[in-house]
Amino acid sequence: MEIIKRENHTIDATDKVLGRLATQVSVLLRGKNKAGFAPYKDIGDFVTIKHVDKLKFTGKKFDNKIYYHHSLYLGGLKKATMKELSIKKGHSEIFRKAVMGMLTKNKLRARQIKRLIFEK
Repeated sequence: MEIIKRENHTIDATDKVLGRLATQVSVLLRGKNKAGFAPYKDIGDFVTIKHVDKLKFTGKKFDNKIYYHHSLYLGGLKKATMKELSIKKGHSEIFRKAVMGMLTKNKLRARQIKRLIFEK
């Protein structure tokens, strides 16, 4: 059995673009930067994001991007813009959703996203 060595990465999000930073974080969470990477292994690292409220959003995404959610009941489609989501849940939730979309859609994703930590 292989012992997994997890490192801690601290990233300052001040004046960084949302998508470009999210791709870097998703690579670290999956462990794609390590030599022993395999898609079925969970060998990613811990990632701490500081100053997530100072992220930069390019274009008109902050006002126009819409996040959809369905309650699984008839007519239960909910939608909220990025601006509404940032007011309601904060910038950390926007960043978490961006990273979630970049991780693999399987059982490993829940374990990998738990290693994403936000600091003020």
